[in-house]
Amino acid sequence: MLQPTVVRSPSTHFGSESETELAIIRQFTFSSSLQRMTVIAHNPNDSGRQMYLYCKGAPEMVASLCRPDTIPEDYFSVVNQYAQHGYRLIAVAYRPLSLTYAKAQKIPRDQIECDLQMLGVIVMENRVKKQTIPVINQLNRAHIRTVMVTGDNLLTAMSVARECGIIRPNKRAFLLETEPHAKTFDGRTKLVLKQSVSSSDEVIEYDENSTSADMELGHLVDSSYHLAVSGPTFGVICEEYPELLDRLVCVCDVYARMSPDQKQLLVNTLQDVDYTVAMCGDGANDCAALKAAHAGISLSEAEASIAAPFTSKIPDIRCVPMVIREGRAALVTSFGVFKYMAGYSLTQFMTIMQLYWLNTNLTDFQFLYIDLGLVTLVALSFGYTPACEKLSKIPPPQRLLSIASVASILGQLGIVAFFQVFTFIYTSMQPWFIPYAMPLSDDEEDRRSMQGTAIFCVSTFQYITLAIIYSKGFPYRKPIFNNMPMCASLVAVTAVSVWVTVYPAQFIIDWLEFDPIPYFADRLFLFVIALLSGIVSYLYETFVIDHLILGIGERWKKRHYISTGSSNSSLYERILVSIGTEPSWIRCIAENIGLPHNGLCETYKEPKAVSESVGTSQSASDAPLFRPATLLCCETLRPM
Repeated sequence: MLQPTVVRSPSTHFGSESETELAIIRQFTFSSSLQRMTVIAHNPNDSGRQMYLYCKGAPEMVASLCRPDTIPEDYFSVVNQYAQHGYRLIAVAYRPLSLTYAKAQKIPRDQIECDLQMLGVIVMENRVKKQTIPVINQLNRAHIRTVMVTGDNLLTAMSVARECGIIRPNKRAFLLETEPHAKTFDGRTKLVLKQSVSSSDEVIEYDENSTSADMELGHLVDSSYHLAVSGPTFGVICEEYPELLDRLVCVCDVYARMSPDQKQLLVNTLQDVDYTVAMCGDGANDCAALKAAHAGISLSEAEASIAAPFTSKIPDIRCVPMVIREGRAALVTSFGVFKYMAGYSLTQFMTIMQLYWLNTNLTDFQFLYIDLGLVTLVALSFGYTPACEKLSKIPPPQRLLSIASVASILGQLGIVAFFQVFTFIYTSMQPWFIPYAMPLSDDEEDRRSMQGTAIFCVSTFQYITLAIIYSKGFPYRKPIFNNMPMCASLVAVTAVSVWVTVYPAQFIIDWLEFDPIPYFADRLFLFVIALLSGIVSYLYETFVIDHLILGIGERWKKRHYISTGSSNSSLYERILVSIGTEPSWIRCIAENIGLPHNGLCETYKEPKAVSESVGTSQSASDAPLFRPATLLCCETLRPM
């Protein structure tokens, strides 16, 4: 027979009272699905060997296991009052057991976790970490949607969400609950929508006939309210209202009493509606969701770190913006390297095509200087630019073969071709020009030509220009000046290229096999041509690509796709447009009324006033056009 574990009460301050000892006979570990844990214990000093069962867990769960006569009449009102102020509550109950030691080791827990006597509720203050509010505000400013998923009480979760900024003070908050004993006309569990007023921390019934007539385009994908739901209600929706699930995850910001399986299902559902999901968790209950998310971030080096690709040694969520910033910077860097290599290849292609027209080509050492001295040296230092410290409101491009990327490469190719052709014609028209003469013998290989020398000199600066243009800084990376290896490389190759173009030494002429331009003024004019080419390329990339196509064009296209419900927009954007900015769509779907226009039921009348929460409505100009990502913070906002 195993020796039971003995626990002792801590000594009193004066040490006058004797310590109490209890022997743990059996322990039923905590289960998130059962929301409780239980132990069977007895006092070793008790000659009667009386056993007792002690149970602790969620107040509503423990209350359901207790005898009604042991529960105070104001039990639930007191629990809700403390929960609304953000306190963490654990109910404790017990019952005496008449069991032998052998039977206590075998009896199922459901046979003894009943007819308990309520002892009381432990109220704990679990303050929000000081880093939580700044991080949430930073994500909100970047228009990154933040969602809380927790195992706490729903009212506690909403209080914490208000405190840390997930529920904003200028928006109304609603609770979606169920009435287990009430059924709809088709036999499904009835859903009840209640409004939570932050100014008084009370919950009032929602006036379902109220709505909003303001349907500005800026509000099309930004709801005017927050929604909170508990795990049991979430389970009912999954089983009885599956058509409601996709819409629910698009607007619900607080999930309470969620089990590990429900957390994983939530992540998968968010991904199904085209959200990019980053999951932040610190416990074993979060492992499945961390593994399912696009980016799982563990704040613990224990069980959760095994499932998450990212592990933070700092136990708070300040690592989340860092992961997003580094990810965006890495994506922009990858796209920049690709466009630079494509631009380099096309620039060299244009040079060679013109020289082929003369039946010549670049010399071997000219190829070596471009490929090794210019391109490789710059490309190796391309990725050393650090990420920007501020999160941008606009996410980076997600497609490499987009209109902006193709227009950028083709536009730069056109600029490069224009200035190279101009250089070719300019050189050919000069009085000192000597046409290229092909070797008389096939064994001779003389590729030197004045046009080739001129185009080579101009093209070397075009490679440098492409490197500067495609090594973009703000808003996803710091300016190129923070990349010291690349700056040193660019300064070095620029200085050498100026020397080679304007005043080449004789050994440079021999090494690169130049047919030299005889006059300094003409060589200086070639440098001016290269400088003009760089200026035009920079202006094209800045104003045409960044401002017109990626700025005005993308915003117009996004608004057009969202307003028309085009399949080119994300699924969650189309869902948000279809349900409108008011929560009345929940009743519409639950009662099979449908959503004929902007989420408003046919039975709804003109809008009228609703009990308002603190704050004013968000203006259309401030409303984000789209929310590119979702962050799930599970039990990570407060210290454990």
